[in-house]
Amino acid sequence: MSRIYEALQKAELDRKLDRSERSDAPESHIPVPSTAQAAVAEYEAPVALPIEPETRREPVVAAAPRRSAGPLDLNGIPRRAWTPSYQQLPALMERGAAVEQFRSLRSRIHELRDISPLKSILVSSGLPQEGKSFIATNLAISLARHKNSKVLLIDGDMRRYTLHQLLGCDSHPGLAEYLGGKANMVEVMQRAEETKDMDKMRHTVLPNLTFIAGGNGGDKAADLSGNPRFGELIRDASPYFDWIIVDSSPVIPVSDAVNLARSCDGVLLVARGGETKYQVAQRAQSELKASNILGFVLNAVEHQPHVGTYYGYDVENE
Repeated sequence: MSRIYEALQKAELDRKLDRSERSDAPESHIPVPSTAQAAVAEYEAPVALPIEPETRREPVVAAAPRRSAGPLDLNGIPRRAWTPSYQQLPALMERGAAVEQFRSLRSRIHELRDISPLKSILVSSGLPQEGKSFIATNLAISLARHKNSKVLLIDGDMRRYTLHQLLGCDSHPGLAEYLGGKANMVEVMQRAEETKDMDKMRHTVLPNLTFIAGGNGGDKAADLSGNPRFGELIRDASPYFDWIIVDSSPVIPVSDAVNLARSCDGVLLVARGGETKYQVAQRAQSELKASNILGFVLNAVEHQPHVGTYYGYDVENE
């Protein structure tokens, strides 16, 4: 009996000693991650750091500068059938008082270029019916006849575009479609079809002229004229042309001309002889005071200066 009691006491003592040893062992407060936990922690650490920088870079990509346009191939510009109105385009003639007047205007323009850089010229007037479109088109043709200069003529009057009627060509697509993002620069350009009749100057000069019609701006003309794409058009086309002539709306009734003039090197104002009042011309000049005004062209003068003969040179009969 005593032996059984002693055996029970010994067993109880052994259990107490075992529990005491386990309780005395130091406990680790740093959990040891499993292999899966360690792999997740190792994967997430390098990914979490670039998340914020990547988010910040997105607006930078969106605001990146516009890519420059590719090289412009003038031979790739569509050629279309033109039927010019020769009666309204005296600059196509070989001789005559009218063609001499445009040659004189051309010489003045070249003189101004010698003083300061000049390539893009906006033609406007104070009020409608003063002849700005007539002057712009004939000036462009006269410039194209001089040393085979390459000239770009743009109809910037998107409300009452008429240059296509003078040249006898299509009016769409045009400047309004380009500014509205519906067409690119080459798509709105056009050139006259080549002709086999090379004996007449009026047929040989048109290949040097590239034309952008007005398109149809309608009620959106004011917003379109202020579109920065017009400035991009002038900059992208400038390296490929010797002159850029822009016909615009009258400056007093609407603000289109003021908007377009910001992208041009100079402004040429047109007044009609015997009709344009001094106050109108003065107001037109004031509206464009922020631009480089080259001067006034007096159109439709009744008593033109007599050119006649000069040292045996007769501009009418030679």
